[in-house]
Amino acid sequence: MIEEFLSGHGLYGLVIGALTFLIIGLFHPLVIKAEYYWGTKSWWCFLIAGVACLAVSVFVESTLLATILGVFGFSALWSILELFEQKKRVEKGWFPANPRKKHK
Repeated sequence: MIEEFLSGHGLYGLVIGALTFLIIGLFHPLVIKAEYYWGTKSWWCFLIAGVACLAVSVFVESTLLATILGVFGFSALWSILELFEQKKRVEKGWFPANPRKKHK
C-alpha cells in the first residue's frame, strides 16, 4: 500500500533520499560513541549488522524495505572504516578521549 502510494506519486526517490540521510546521520554519532566507550574492538558489531542487513535485503520483496536495508547495511560496513578514523581523530585531540579507557 505504501509502495503503491509512493510509486503513484513519484515519491520513491524523495523517501529513499530522506531515509538515507537519516541513516547516515544516525551512524555518525554512533561511531563516535562506540569508539569512546569500546574503542576499535567494536568493529565486529558493525560488521555483523552490515552483513545481516545486506543478507536480509536480498530476500525482502518490498523494494523500499530492501533499499533501506541495503543503505543501512553498507552504512554499517562503512562505519568500520570510520571507527578506525575516529580513533585517529581522538589521538589528534579533535575529539575527547574516554578517561576510563587505557590509551596507547
